[in-house]
Amino acid sequence: MQLNLSNIEYCYPQAAEPILRGITAAFPQGWTGIVGDNGCGKTTLARIACGIIEPDRGSVGPSHVSAYCPQDATLPPDNLEDFASAYDGRAVRLRAVLGLGDDWPWRFETLSGGQQKRLQIACALWRDADVLVLDEPTNHVDATTREAIEQALVGFAGVGILISHDRALLDGLCSQCLFMSGGKAVMRPGGYSQASGQATLERESDMRAREDARREKKRIEREAQRRREVADQKESKRSLRGNAKHDADARFKKRAAIVSGTDGIAAKQAGVMESRLGRLEDELAAKRVEKRYDADIWLEATPSRRPVLVRLEACELPLGERILEVPPLYIARDDHIGLVGDNGCGKTTLVKHLVPRIPDGVRVLYIPQEPTDAQCRATRMRLSDLPSAQRGRVLSIVAQLNSEPDRVLEGDAVSPGEMRKLMLALGILENPELIIMDEPTNHLDLGSVEALERVLAAYPGALLLVSHDAALLGATTGTAWRIDQVGADRLRVEVC
Repeated sequence: MQLNLSNIEYCYPQAAEPILRGITAAFPQGWTGIVGDNGCGKTTLARIACGIIEPDRGSVGPSHVSAYCPQDATLPPDNLEDFASAYDGRAVRLRAVLGLGDDWPWRFETLSGGQQKRLQIACALWRDADVLVLDEPTNHVDATTREAIEQALVGFAGVGILISHDRALLDGLCSQCLFMSGGKAVMRPGGYSQASGQATLERESDMRAREDARREKKRIEREAQRRREVADQKESKRSLRGNAKHDADARFKKRAAIVSGTDGIAAKQAGVMESRLGRLEDELAAKRVEKRYDADIWLEATPSRRPVLVRLEACELPLGERILEVPPLYIARDDHIGLVGDNGCGKTTLVKHLVPRIPDGVRVLYIPQEPTDAQCRATRMRLSDLPSAQRGRVLSIVAQLNSEPDRVLEGDAVSPGEMRKLMLALGILENPELIIMDEPTNHLDLGSVEALERVLAAYPGALLLVSHDAALLGATTGTAWRIDQVGADRLRVEVC
């Protein structure tokens, strides 16, 4: 089986330009990765492939049964109750491979983000669809869960479409990758490492060709200008003005030159150069090289004058049928802390307990794991209300995180990754003394993760990160709050 997308175009109602422009791609049996910066249209294309939305132009075929697993882990699958009651061979195998508890479907809202994601994936795989789209399946998950997800996906026999920024997962599953940028898409063979290596070589070649075309354009412009000047001089000489009416000899020579065409050669040569210049300008316009923003983000912030920003008294927090033991904890003005532990161990619960206890007067930027619709609306409204200078700085930060600034102004078309970038950029305006981010790399593209890592590592204030990204934590934090199981129904926070 093969899924074919032909000449797909799509434009959001509020957008000035289409997000997809004439995309044609073939998805054979097995896994194909879709990669690209936040907001480039990956999810839109995947939803068109599944038949969830209709393209403005183009076609999808042949007809198929599809399943779509969304980015947002908090959305319960529509077949959740059916899966909860199912104990056929596939359902039993998925429960075992993904480590699902029998009671999980009945308490979906109380599960951690990683547990919800595992259950979403199980429900999607249980459908046994012809086409399965997974949108960022390893967001929220710890290393053990990620391995279980990959193992579950290996056995899928249909057409699989994987939207992900997880390089290892793309390399382990995919036989080809569709690279999206600027509304266009290019399919390249291999997993992410092989395909991105080819993309880098192509980009470098395009940059060299564009630079060569620029140099040639400048040379042609100089030559065209010289020939225009020669042609003008010849034209001036062709005129009979300036010759005395009775100077028959001079007037005869000019007329002879006109008749013989010798003075027209320079004008024809100038015309040829103008034509070559026009072709070069068209060629240069066609040699589009993707823009990248790799500069460091300037973060204007200083540590708080308070030596300690927040203190937590020892307490016990309920986690369903378990208890999280919390010792006395504090965050000093320049602490960089990583909060780590397996899915469902209470990391987000601890953060939600901490945030309301931050003293008034401490400037804090808190970006939750999954911003609510109300938080997203408030963020967009705040951006629209900013003075132009501040709005410009916010959009500059968004650009440096590898998203098109114009995209974040388009309202409902903003992707989850772009929304998190916008929340970070707006928070930076407040010169925060404490930044708290729950799973900050969720939904972010690879270039954005690297840029975020640089800005957080250089941040002089206090930082609390909840993350499963070992590389990010290693580069940005020096202290860990680790949550471990200490009994059948008890967990404990340890400072290390």
